[in-house]
Amino acid sequence: MSGLLQGGQARRGRLRRRPPRPTRPARRGGRRGLRAAGFVLLAVLATLAVLLALLDSRASGPTSVRFRSAAKKGSAAGQPVTSRSQYGVKPAPPSERVNVRLKLPLRSGLLFDVHTGEVLWQRHPDDALPIASLTKLMTALIVVAHSAPTDRVLITPAAVHFTGSGVGLLPAHKRVPELALLYGLLLPSGNDAAIALAQHVAGTTSRFIAMMNARARQLGLGCTRFNTVSGIVDYDNHSCAADLALIAHEVVEQPLLGRIVGSRSAIVPFPIKGGKLYLYSNNPLLITGYPGTDGVKTGYTTASGQCLVAMARRGRAWLGVVLLHSGNTMNQAETLLNAGFAKLH
Repeated sequence: MSGLLQGGQARRGRLRRRPPRPTRPARRGGRRGLRAAGFVLLAVLATLAVLLALLDSRASGPTSVRFRSAAKKGSAAGQPVTSRSQYGVKPAPPSERVNVRLKLPLRSGLLFDVHTGEVLWQRHPDDALPIASLTKLMTALIVVAHSAPTDRVLITPAAVHFTGSGVGLLPAHKRVPELALLYGLLLPSGNDAAIALAQHVAGTTSRFIAMMNARARQLGLGCTRFNTVSGIVDYDNHSCAADLALIAHEVVEQPLLGRIVGSRSAIVPFPIKGGKLYLYSNNPLLITGYPGTDGVKTGYTTASGQCLVAMARRGRAWLGVVLLHSGNTMNQAETLLNAGFAKLH
């Protein structure tokens, strides 16, 4: 018995003399080291991504704070942002570019080939600025895409109680031809027509504005955002010369709209005394009879100043001009178009 006890004590003694195993804290310390190294690597990669993004944004040219915030809103909503074409961006061949010094002030402008979109002359073409009633170019595009000119449009109280420019003869609570309202929208720049058309297409002006902004994203218009159907509101309603060149091209390529914006005046059937509505364009080049003028639209508010998008043809040449916050749209448009046509002939 005593031998058994002594043998057990001897075995326990041998177990006590075994070298101790590595402790868990030592293994944890190794894992922590690996994790720390991983975090450092991730931080380095994130820093490189930020630097590459900054370099890419600088290479893409100047943009405004408003443009960047508008792009973020679109992305947050899950809306795909289409890369815009080179229309209104790509420079024309050196032999076709013009060098013009304008005497009167101009915040932003563009002279471009309507066929190709190539730019013959520019001044701050990417600056996002208030555009006043040039907004109605997009309004018209949305209307013709989602309704028919033969529709009858209800004139709501909101359309009658408008502010700013208007047709002024819209009969409340009656239905009128959509075609007449399109002429009223684009020739005398009727804010009342814009409201009536927007409510007809979308039910409310806010829904219609959402459609306008969705179309702008589809076209890849980076500095364009709408907050009104007519342009009467300047806050958060802006575009730039490059984007407006593309919008105007879309308008004139649409057969009905191209015909309307190229009209100096129009007489359309309308449910008022006399049964006709007489409408006149505000386009100064159409008013003065500048040779070859075939559209498109004017705009003015205190914030936007005088604005104009206009196009004219001479033989096979077809040129467009965009002027934002201009000292004199007629004078500057004629100067730029004359210089452009002289280069192309």
